[in-house]
Amino acid sequence: MKPDLDLDGNVVLVTGGSRGIGRGIATRFLVAGAEVVVCGRQPPETLPTAGGRSASFVAADVRDLEQIERIVAAVLERHGRLDVLVNNAGGSPPADAATVSPRFSASIIQLNLIAPLWLSQRANAVMQQQPSGGSIVNIASVSGVRPSPGTAAYGAAKAGLINLTQSLAVEWAPKVRVNAVVAGPIRTEQAHLHYGSDAGIAAVDATIPLGRMGTPDDVAGACLFLASPLAAWVSGTALVVHGGGERPAFLDAAQVTTPRTRAGEP
Repeated sequence: MKPDLDLDGNVVLVTGGSRGIGRGIATRFLVAGAEVVVCGRQPPETLPTAGGRSASFVAADVRDLEQIERIVAAVLERHGRLDVLVNNAGGSPPADAATVSPRFSASIIQLNLIAPLWLSQRANAVMQQQPSGGSIVNIASVSGVRPSPGTAAYGAAKAGLINLTQSLAVEWAPKVRVNAVVAGPIRTEQAHLHYGSDAGIAAVDATIPLGRMGTPDDVAGACLFLASPLAAWVSGTALVVHGGGERPAFLDAAQVTTPRTRAGEP
């Protein structure tokens, strides 16, 4: 019997899979035996590699519908099937919600919500015709389930992505499972752009119950589980991967070192 996390023979598409979280996801699926295709706007210096095998690359901007169609066509031309789609491409620079341009906000929503919808539509059309169906994993964020000051459009888009996940899981069942990974702070090669110095990163680490920010491999493990037979009856879920969340601000504001029952709570 093949191990439950052995995806030998599966074809996996990871958007934004040549760096950061996406690279970690692509590498983990290679380790599991899958054939992996990654896409991005520019070819990377090196592709994700594991076990003597490398991912293949398609140059494309996922914000463009014609290029999305070209990505899926390239996967089918190379491998003849598509078993797993990981909608990882996304992100946002900081912006003041009071003054940000409509064009900027539309671009952020396009990348983080509309592009995953378009890609999922194209992937679903393929997976519905396959006897084994398929699995779609959307990379969401804790910014979609809590306030996201400084990246308001991004947070709103990620909230929409979680709802989209739940809706598509109902519409496309039983052939296609759709799930989301709600990622907390992840330390990538670009962490200093978001958190400043090593001291800033350490300060963020200290707010997380498990004592550190996540790594791309932490997110990748969740993606592999959701795409694997171990999650055969898991669909429409938003799996939160955030190291336990954030220490409640009231504890520090009140200088409380040990959580205590608050007035009015059992």
